[in-house]
Amino acid sequence: QDQSGKVFIKTGDIGKLDAEGYLYILDRKKDLIISGGINIFPSDIENVLLKHPEVKEAAVIGVPHREWGESPLALVVRENSNAPLSPAELRDWVNGQLAAYQRLAAVEFRQSLPKNDLGKILKNELRKRYY
Repeated sequence: QDQSGKVFIKTGDIGKLDAEGYLYILDRKKDLIISGGINIFPSDIENVLLKHPEVKEAAVIGVPHREWGESPLALVVRENSNAPLSPAELRDWVNGQLAAYQRLAAVEFRQSLPKNDLGKILKNELRKRYY
């Protein structure tokens, strides 16, 4: 409860209220990427990745970057592992649809992404390899 008497529950979600008072959940605070002091929501990049016909699943995480602090990395499961799509081609396709500060540093293809029992991708497991 704050000084005004309002009660807040800390869920770790990041959201926004629109003019009509509707709440939109944007992402999880722990998944936020901070690159050069700018907040990047991985879900924004994942939504673009998932529009590509060869992308079955995608997760974007922040990985260490010497100059910017963190940089977005996409981990992708392809729809067809035999498709002639390279990581660089997919990165360029996605980056062409993003703001400059959101651009992916790299794309890595994976056979699968770790998930919990409810099917949610475990980004904390994915980050372990890079930190």
